[in-house]
Amino acid sequence: MSNDQGKQDLPEQGLGDIAQAFVSARQQGRSLPDFPGTIPDDLVTAYHVQDHAIALWDAGVVGWKVGYIAAERRDASGDDRLLGPIFSNRLWNATGGTTDIPVFVGGFGAVEAEYVFQLTEDAPADKLHWTPEEAEAQPARLFIGVEVASSPLATINKLGPLVVVSDFGNNNGLVLGPEIPDWTTLDDADLRAETRIDNEVVGTGGATLLPGGLRTAFAFALGRSAQRGRPLKAGDLIASGNATGIHDIAVGQQALIRFAGYGDITCRAIAAG
Repeated sequence: MSNDQGKQDLPEQGLGDIAQAFVSARQQGRSLPDFPGTIPDDLVTAYHVQDHAIALWDAGVVGWKVGYIAAERRDASGDDRLLGPIFSNRLWNATGGTTDIPVFVGGFGAVEAEYVFQLTEDAPADKLHWTPEEAEAQPARLFIGVEVASSPLATINKLGPLVVVSDFGNNNGLVLGPEIPDWTTLDDADLRAETRIDNEVVGTGGATLLPGGLRTAFAFALGRSAQRGRPLKAGDLIASGNATGIHDIAVGQQALIRFAGYGDITCRAIAAG
């Protein structure tokens, strides 16, 4: 799949209208009752919506979140993952205290434990397909982090990956924590995590919960980004996927995400807007 192939049954104007509706709702901190238009037929078209929305947003892209697509929800491209942008004004550094994270009241809100890559060199722009081993060889650092998975549309995940891609990959920010040194020497089993909401354990796991593993997620991000004409650059962040599950969080609730041996990140949900 690339951005210039495949069906595109919706005219560009219609795609722009969908993007504008999501962006306006996000900027105003309000929810949407339904998908604002006709749901795209395929990932190619959904990424066109996302590209329109990125152009409308008032901050630059500093990285991408990776989300998994269940087998029964994949399109003809065969992609088993998707990408959504992380913006500079939705990136926070964990300070050791509590980080406020914005979620949409009346929409969807969740936290996800993440292992986050940061490229230290540009990836080759003409390399469109990557193996996990090639991804490991791409110079990058690894950090712990928390994705703020939130959308104005409460049913975004139920409606599926085409809707998720259309609305920034259901991302509303990333909290970046401490570095995991020498990550290339570690196995996925060495990277364990636990998520608590209001001090109740809601998920456990780590890098082994990522289908195919940490390096497979990184390889997908490298390849799909290049195929979209957005090859990854030095400094770009890649949140590799939820490592303990997708955990609903409401305004006022607190999340503690514990990465065994590498630190804790504490977040408190506040109303977006």
